Amino acid sequence: MNGEHRWDRKLNISTGGRDGTAEDSHRRSYEPTPYAVLERIAESGLVGKQDLLVDYGCGKGRVSLFLSWRTGCRSVGIDFNPRLTGEAERNRQSFAGKAQVRFFTESAERYEVPSGADCFYFFNPFSAETLRSVLARITGSWYESPRPMRLLFYYPSDEYRQILMDADELTYVREIDCSDLFPGDERERVLCFETGRGGE
Repeated sequence: MNGEHRWDRKLNISTGGRDGTAEDSHRRSYEPTPYAVLERIAESGLVGKQDLLVDYGCGKGRVSLFLSWRTGCRSVGIDFNPRLTGEAERNRQSFAGKAQVRFFTESAERYEVPSGADCFYFFNPFSAETLRSVLARITGSWYESPRPMRLLFYYPSDEYRQILMDADELTYVREIDCSDLFPGDERERVLCFETGRGGE
């Protein structure tokens, strides 16, 4: 039994497998973030019990459930696919740990960012065009309610990287190197950006 199945079994959830049934030009297929990467994020100090994490393209709920359980953060998972958010909700109900998590069926570009949300997670869930819309909503939320925000991008595409590096509102902070987990792929990393550092 590999680590993915072992964690799912330990937590009494089912989050594995790729799902591309609703993929289109703007929305990518569901593929869960490896648990080994989530462990690195949990140990990084970038997510803590004071945070409200928004997981864009939450799929079956792995990121929200695991990080809430491991770090004590509150988490909101959103996905445009009601079948996947239905599976996420079933996982929340069967979850063997303690997690403060909610799931919503909503398109990312229309989702109203909660005023207390301060941490955002992405695993290439949608097109570059949609990412621009989502970043505009996140920065708009900061202007309405200034607070430090962290944006975490696992396995970022070249398009994502270009958008992030060009965004005036974002500051690159650090990365979590995961290349030792999956050797031979330079994209195996989590990039962290901030906006509104120190509420400025």
